[in-house]
Parts: sequence; structure tokens; C-alpha cells
Amino acid sequence: MIKVERVFDLLEYYRTKYGQKIVVSGKEKGKWVEYKTDDFLAIVDNLSRGLVDLGIKKGDKIAIMSANRPEWNFVDFAINQLGAATVPLYPTLSDNDLHYIMEDADVVMMFIGTQDLCEKVETALKQHEKNMPIYTFEEVQHKKYWKEIERKGATLNTDLEPYKSAIDGDDLLTLIYTSGTTGKPKGVFLSHQNLISNFTDCAHLLPSNYKKAISFLPLSHIFERMVVYMYYFKGISIYYAESMDTIVADINDVKPNGFTTVPRVLEKVYDKIVAKGAALTGIKRSLFFWALNLGLKFKEPYRNSFFYKIKLSIARAIIFKKWREALGGEIVAIISGGAALQERLARIFWAAGIPVLEGYGLTETSPVIAVNNLEPKGLLFGSVGKVLKSVDVKIAADGEVLCKGPNITKGYYKNDQATQDSFNEDGYFKTGDIGELTSDGFLRITDRKKEMFKTAGGKYVAPQMLENKFMESVLIAQVMVIGEGRRFPSALIIPSFDDLKKWAEKKGISFSSKEEIVENEQVLSKYQEIIDKANEGFGHWEQVKKFALLPNEWSIDGGELTPKLSLKRKVILEKNKEIIDDIYREEGADVTSDHKHE
Repeated sequence: MIKVERVFDLLEYYRTKYGQKIVVSGKEKGKWVEYKTDDFLAIVDNLSRGLVDLGIKKGDKIAIMSANRPEWNFVDFAINQLGAATVPLYPTLSDNDLHYIMEDADVVMMFIGTQDLCEKVETALKQHEKNMPIYTFEEVQHKKYWKEIERKGATLNTDLEPYKSAIDGDDLLTLIYTSGTTGKPKGVFLSHQNLISNFTDCAHLLPSNYKKAISFLPLSHIFERMVVYMYYFKGISIYYAESMDTIVADINDVKPNGFTTVPRVLEKVYDKIVAKGAALTGIKRSLFFWALNLGLKFKEPYRNSFFYKIKLSIARAIIFKKWREALGGEIVAIISGGAALQERLARIFWAAGIPVLEGYGLTETSPVIAVNNLEPKGLLFGSVGKVLKSVDVKIAADGEVLCKGPNITKGYYKNDQATQDSFNEDGYFKTGDIGELTSDGFLRITDRKKEMFKTAGGKYVAPQMLENKFMESVLIAQVMVIGEGRRFPSALIIPSFDDLKKWAEKKGISFSSKEEIVENEQVLSKYQEIIDKANEGFGHWEQVKKFALLPNEWSIDGGELTPKLSLKRKVILEKNKEIIDDIYREEGADVTSDHKHE
């Protein structure tokens, strides 16, 4: 059997172990186009030969800016088996960040998905008087098409073996620029071995009956990229969803055994299901909410009582069966990452027979550090799972999660200071997250170290724990807890306007505009109720005392969210300075960081 020592070894490994099957599939003009093993490998090799003909050599950096599609994989493998490195770019990057990354990474050529993205990139390059070869995945008039390279490569007899044999596991595979919530993007250096250690360590997540996956999280993020490599390693056929708008139809088309997701997607699925249940009447409605409440009491599988399991089997047969059907009916497991998953959501999906495996990691850790699994005692609700076997995790004196292992980056490209700052004196990577380890090896993450704040009274508050609790309400779409140097925590809240509109209609409240509804007294009273309920269980100093409802959702384009949908807290604070000042000005509550007690 072929050993996978460099990421491109996956190709020959796949051919040897799995033979002729559908490797990857994408939609073209509304129809699935499938690529079997030999065709897939031939395209990759032809592309490599074509790239050699264009002068690409070991150490070169080539950027990809595109939504998920088979071409992404063709180009990625073609690049990395020459010893060149892929630089994935988020399609939502600002012109300044785009130019900065291209300069910092020394990018020599680009592959771009669509005409719109091509125009965006060309405008940014022109502004900065930069020029380089650009090839598109879609045929665009007057633009170079990726297949030109592949077709040229097919006419050449270039021996690729010398290129492959010159590459070892420690060589650069990819530079991934973390957008960060502050400052300039940093290029994370990830080697072949970093990724291989991670996808082989995670391979136990997917059992033998997991044969088909649908993919919609961006390949420009390390989470989906690593998982896609793991699919190759496990011989799982990958179907790329056409877009987020078609995801439901694509899932029902493909009937996948699973996918990766971020919690926000699961929250939206859950909210839609609950809204449909709430619209039922009589016995159907009663049964729906009986099943829902039963699901919320679901414990780790081995801990549920015999009597509970009998009730659950009834709930699954009459209610939860429809949940499974809505996701294609064949789900074996869903992997969730990128943000904290609400514990109640994990319980309810597991109860419905849709296991959601929450994990944790960072771009710098390739990315997984810990993850829950399907093994008999492989799940602990409220945790991010068991630490991977090759990763060593310890908790620092201040609670920060530190880790060491073959998955950890060597550092940041051309940024020795940032690299030095990210490791402690013993060579452990500092995650910036606060957590704790259980006696049986499960990791809990309680907050981001840099997001914790101290109130004027000197008490520390972990905002994410509060935010996750508030997000349990269907009426809250986004929330940020604030209070650095203030007398008490407060919250900026973006309502879930679709759900708020339905609630307002039931109460006979007119909904003429978002701006008007967020100032309505009845609406404010309702949100006060939500806040009061969510505050239960938190210490007095942690409880949110005041809040403001905001009319406009935070977005990537608006600058309030990173491409991973993390809050850019500084940006949100700056944009809402007057509102925040008003919150703390009332009742003499304005105690700024200048006056805080240490």
C-alpha cells in the first residue's frame, strides 16, 4: 500500500486502495458532473505538466480565489505535487487585504472562479500597479481559461517524478492568511506533514458506512480543506453544493452521509423546524413539542436510561424521522467547527438520530486539536471532544489552552516576531483560548483569552459564554456582550427579524421598519425577558444589565465579521460608540476604562 507522506500521495493511495469510483463531483449548468479516479488523476498530472511549461517551480506561491468546485482540487493537487504552495483567498477579501496578501506571499499566478471575482481582482491589482497571469475556472471572454494549461500539459511528456521526489513532508503545502479580528492578515505556514497528521488523526470520525459527503464550507478555510483531504484518505465521494442558496436541494439530490458545518447553519435549520412545529395544531403540535422537549433531555448515548430510550424510539419514528428526511435521510455524522455549538442543539440533533460531532482548532493547528466522535464513550456534551492522539494539550496557569504536535504550524510567513509571540518557552503553541481538560481527556473551551474583559469592579467576564446562552433564543440573530472597564456587562443585540416579525404579528404590533420595531416598548420588554432568563446561572457580576437592539445585521461586507463569521469586536465597538455611551450614561453608569479599579 502507498504511504501518504506528502499530501499528493493521496492520489496514488486512492487509486490503489479504492480503484475506479467517483472521487469528486460538481454542478455545471444545473447538472452533476462526476470525475472518476483515472480521469481525476489524469487532469491533475496534465495540469502539473502545463504549470511546469509555464515555469512554475518548487517554492512558488499560486493563489486560488473561488467557491468550492472540482477545479479547486485539480489545481491544488497539481500545484502541491510540484512543490509549489497554494495560497487560498476568501472571495470577500477587501482590495487592501487582497493586495497585501499577494505582496506578502510573493504570489506568481492566480486561479479565479468567476467573471465577477476576476473583475474584482483585476481592479485591486490595477490600483496597486501589479500584474500577473490569471486563469479562470469558468469560461470568461478575453480571459485565460484553466483548461488551456491542462490541454497543453496533455501534449507534453514531462516526467513528474523528479518534482515529486524533491518534496518532503516538512515542505510548505499552503499559506493561509488569517483575517484576524485586528491588524494585518498573517500567513500561516502549513506543511504537508501538518495536514497529513491531522487528517489521519481524524480518520476515526467517519465509519465505513460514510461513503458520500456534500461540501459547502469554503475550501479557502483550513477546516473544509483538511476534511476534504480526509475524504480522499477514506475513499469518500465528494459532491460540491452549487451554492448556499441551493444547499437544501443539493442535499436532497445527493443524500449524503454527512457534511461539515458551522453552528450558525444548524441554528437556522433548527429554527426553521421549530417554526414549522409551532404552526401545527392539536395533537400534531403537542407531539412535536413533546419530542422536542424529550430531545433536549438527551444525554451521552451510554447514559440514557432504558425508559428514556423507549420514549425516544417513539419520538424518532413519528417526529424526528422527518428531520432526518429533510437532510436527505442518510446522515451518519455531521462535523461542526469554527465556533461554539450550543449544547442544546447538539443534544437535540443527536436525539433526532443526526449525530453532530463538535470539534475545536485553529488555522495554526491544521486545524483540529480535539473533536467528539461516534465511539461508545467518544462524546461529552458541552465539550469540544477528546484531544487527538498525536497532540499534547496542557492548560497554562491563567487557563490558556497550549498545544504541541505534528499538526502545529512552524510559524507565520515573514513574521518572526508574531511566530515568537505565539509559542511559550517550552515550545507550546498558545491558542488564545481559555479551557479545561476533564480527567478522561475531553477539552472544554470557555472563552477567547483576548475577548475576556474586566469590569470596573475588577471582575473578569467571559463574553462568549453569555453570548452562546442568549443565542438560544430564536429572536436573537447576533449578539455581542460588552463592558470592559464598566460597572456591569451590557449587550448589543441584532434581532432575528423574520422571527420577530411573526411574534409582532401575533401580538398585534405593526412592523413598518426595522428601525421602528427595535424601539417598540413591547419588543424591548420581550427582549428584557429573554435577557433575564439567559442571565440565570451566571454570577451577579457577569449578568447583562442593559442592552440595545440594533436594526442592521453585522456582515463581512460591513466589516463587522471576519470571513469565518467571527465578531470583529473592535470594529463593532467603534461603530456603535454613541449607543454604548448612551447605555452607560443613563443613571450615572458611565464608568470608563480610565476609571476602572485594578
